[in-house]
Amino acid sequence: MGLLSWIVVGGLAGLLAQSLMGDGRSGCLLTVILGVVGAFIGGFVMSLFGFGGVDGFNLWSIVVATVGALVLLAIGRAMRR
Repeated sequence: MGLLSWIVVGGLAGLLAQSLMGDGRSGCLLTVILGVVGAFIGGFVMSLFGFGGVDGFNLWSIVVATVGALVLLAIGRAMRR
């Protein structure tokens, strides 16, 4: 996957995760970073369960990255409390 694909998938995943968690205060750059890091986390978590990770620009990759971003947001919220 190219750099532009990572940015687009990360941006979409970050937006979805922030919408689902009700945490929409972040800027564009932080949202993309959240999604890209979420893609790494989601790929790792999905591989533990025997599913594929982020493997291109498709719906599955966005779902995996969103799951990872949700995990990252949940960890961040737990650490703030």
